[in-house]
Amino acid sequence: MESKSLDGRSVVVTGGGTGIGAACAVLAAAEGAKVTICGRRREPLENTAAKIGEGGGAVHISTGDVTSEDDVARIIGEAVEFGAGLHGFVANAGGGGMLAPWHLQDTENFIRVLHLNVLSTMLCVKHSVKHMADAGGGSFVGMSSIAGHVTHPFFGAYTVGKAGLEEMMRNAADEYGQAQVRFNAIRPGFTETEIMEAMPREGPVVASYISQTPMHGFAQPEDIAHAARFLLSDESRWITGQMISVDGGNFLRRGPDYSSSVTRMHKPEDILPAKVS
Repeated sequence: MESKSLDGRSVVVTGGGTGIGAACAVLAAAEGAKVTICGRRREPLENTAAKIGEGGGAVHISTGDVTSEDDVARIIGEAVEFGAGLHGFVANAGGGGMLAPWHLQDTENFIRVLHLNVLSTMLCVKHSVKHMADAGGGSFVGMSSIAGHVTHPFFGAYTVGKAGLEEMMRNAADEYGQAQVRFNAIRPGFTETEIMEAMPREGPVVASYISQTPMHGFAQPEDIAHAARFLLSDESRWITGQMISVDGGNFLRRGPDYSSSVTRMHKPEDILPAKVS
């Protein structure tokens, strides 16, 4: 039988119940990995686990909050026990907040989004890297976004969080290279996940995505999962500290135009601060 690219590996995927995380988990299991999936809600995780089971893969479910250090340490401990070690990590859990210009940002929500994207990734690095080093090396994949390096007006903390995640990956790659633990990130563009289903396909926001994407279309979660599988495997053994865009070329142009959404949420006269006389 032809060997699979992740045979004998133990991999964690956070936010593994839906969208990109679920696709990453399903593909990793299909490639032979023992996959631990985690998230706050058990039902979506069970749905992903069922898909993995249908393909004959090995999966462990662990519920928890990746912004809680105790939960992250527990989840990784369970993964190490389930997979007899740890070789790969996909830090997919993250999210954004309410659209607003900077001067209308809610401070508590801003901090929440930073915790969800930056703190959670740091905790995952902190508690996984020793196990991957003990295994003789490993691969940590952070899930960034085109919003981390292409301006996305009104996205607030999400842009800062993803940029912070990318710098974390670069620094971790430098720190842990001698331990043979690699750190890279993926920058998805517009991807057809459950979160995006509520966005009208004929509306101006989606039109702005398409017009700024050279390949004119959207990614599927599986497109991102294939990049993650590559980074988890030995095929990428000499790649570290890199940010890989999977966005149909969107990074070549500019981010989406959410002005139509923002004007529904805020008074037009409040979106730009008044001039001081």
